Amino acid sequence: MDKKEYLAKRKSLLAEAEAALNSGDIEAYEAKEKEIQALDAKFEEMAKAKANAAALQGRFQNLANAPAVEDKQGVIDKTEDQNSEFMKVASDRGKALKANQSVKYSANIIVPQNAVTLTSTGVLVPTRESSTLEPTFNEVSSLIDRVRIINRLGGESFKQPYVAGYGEGEYTEDDADYAEADPAFGLAQINKAKVTAYSEEDEGVLKLPDVDYDAEIQAGIRIALRKKITRQILIGAGTTNTLTGIFSANATAIDAATDKSIAAIDENTLDEIVYSYGGDEDVEDAAVLILSKADLKAFVQLRSAQGNRIHRVVANGNVGTIDGIPFIINSACKPISSATTAAGDYCMAYGSLSGYGLAIFSDIDVQRSTDYKFKSGQIAHRGSIYVGGNVIRKNGFLRIKKG
Repeated sequence: MDKKEYLAKRKSLLAEAEAALNSGDIEAYEAKEKEIQALDAKFEEMAKAKANAAALQGRFQNLANAPAVEDKQGVIDKTEDQNSEFMKVASDRGKALKANQSVKYSANIIVPQNAVTLTSTGVLVPTRESSTLEPTFNEVSSLIDRVRIINRLGGESFKQPYVAGYGEGEYTEDDADYAEADPAFGLAQINKAKVTAYSEEDEGVLKLPDVDYDAEIQAGIRIALRKKITRQILIGAGTTNTLTGIFSANATAIDAATDKSIAAIDENTLDEIVYSYGGDEDVEDAAVLILSKADLKAFVQLRSAQGNRIHRVVANGNVGTIDGIPFIINSACKPISSATTAAGDYCMAYGSLSGYGLAIFSDIDVQRSTDYKFKSGQIAHRGSIYVGGNVIRKNGFLRIKKG
């Protein structure tokens, strides 16, 4: 595959990926992304191999073209310069073998490899290692960045008052007492919870590899903390040292009688959710649907009798829209569309994300130490944060159960 073929193929795959994204076909889009990554890796490997081969071939071609002389015994020998070059090649080969590196022969080209592994059969198998670290897929829902952040650094607990409702006036006779119409208020209790993450690495990981595993391990501590918190916003138990999640019975701002049961995702599901949320006087326009990727796929696959898609789904990573309704994917949601999800399990939430308060009682503290297990050369990484969370708006979310 030459560069022209590579660029043409890549352009075609990009066009197919863009078409899949615009149509809302997430699976097809991700498949094309993987094809593009594989194509890039293959072309890069071929380009490096060609460059190395060309350089070594040129070097030995110069040796082949060097003049030869006949010694007194009539034996053909190379010139002194050529002999010196052969000695250098032999020396390089010896150094490679001494360093436990394999040497591969191809015609008159010697190609040293990165490293070797001695198998049980005694065969030397080359092991090649890249100097870059490929990332994995996203594991942190952006829900954590979209809820209301309440800064309470140094605190232990926090109470957020909210309006539960208003009274209504009544007809009153002259000289009679006025009708009582007191507003109703509530308090959402937010207590601190400690979330931690810990990881160890051997000092060799820091000193030896070309890949910067150490920096990735440190970054992974912060990712681990965020990953836990963003899931607990939904499924936190609301007990001691835990967040109170939207699905928790301890989220007292939500009246359980408003929960909606849905047995399967069909053409009416989205309308049922949107028009069931909020009060009797308004249709809310700033709400977000929190759901699993599997249920998002179920919305995408809905078809009319004519075979056309019922919903227009636009996905952009962890977020997107379904017919203009914003959504966020969170893996803590159990899918309605899965046969393994039990009846009564919470699967989705729909509401204004400012209706959930995430109180920050301390900054994220990430530390690195070489003191612990000093004798065995282990490097320790740890991170912690004190946070709390609860629903802070009366019926701030419509919770959807598997029917």
